[in-house]
Amino acid sequence: MAHASPLVSASWLKDNLKAPDLRVVDASWFPSWTSSAGAGRQSYDRGHIPGAVYFDIDEISDSESDLPHMMPDSVKFSSRVRKLGIGDGNRVVVYDANDFFASARVWWMFRVMGHKEVYVLNGGLRAWQTEGGELEDLPPVITGGRHFTPRVRSDLIKSRKQVAAASASGEFSILDARPTGRFSGAEKEPRPDLPSGHIPGSFNVPSGKLVGADGKLAAREQLQSLLGDYAERPVITSCGSGVSAAVIALALAEIGNWDGAVYDGSWSEWASHPESKIATASV
Repeated sequence: MAHASPLVSASWLKDNLKAPDLRVVDASWFPSWTSSAGAGRQSYDRGHIPGAVYFDIDEISDSESDLPHMMPDSVKFSSRVRKLGIGDGNRVVVYDANDFFASARVWWMFRVMGHKEVYVLNGGLRAWQTEGGELEDLPPVITGGRHFTPRVRSDLIKSRKQVAAASASGEFSILDARPTGRFSGAEKEPRPDLPSGHIPGSFNVPSGKLVGADGKLAAREQLQSLLGDYAERPVITSCGSGVSAAVIALALAEIGNWDGAVYDGSWSEWASHPESKIATASV
């Protein structure tokens, strides 16, 4: 599958679902301020694409960090995905039950770990059902599995210090996926005790503008209009906790910039760090 896009359609997935090298991953995840704990797993258990395994971004994370769902090290990531039956040579298609959210982050996580053949189902579970795809409510039986060899791409993940340097130098365009009110400081952050505002020098590209009413990523022409200025620039994306930031990275890949990096700690880290500068008002 020589895709020039990070996306696959529901019709493509229906046609290729039983391919022996294909692995389907349900990455459904819901923010704690909108849903109870475990809502993503509950969504998976109620019904998922046949053969799909569940990828929990809160569990497959850095358990030693105080920040939410931070990227785990390569050893933990490799171990967890191998237990899901994913290894070298597998094509991976990720989706979620709320259109584009954690699926984009899991796509990015696989790319950070050097796995090239990873894609997102455009429109997620909704598109699958619209296409007439069936659901099942039992997890697949996983037998064995190939070894997963991480080839970490450190250029795709940024730390607070790297973002601070980029903010000061202007070497990277920093794109923030949060809603405009939170970016400008006019609205409160949903996470308690975090001020709103933004990283100095960053630009606001709300992730909601990149996704259509049908839950699919906007057409390339629209993405080009929104993100064309960054198609050939080095970019760092940010958001509240590194989830919707990956939607921008995915959209950039769709218009040809496959090297968009994600600030993993995002606003949860930036706004809570005593050395961080916080800007307001400008959008």
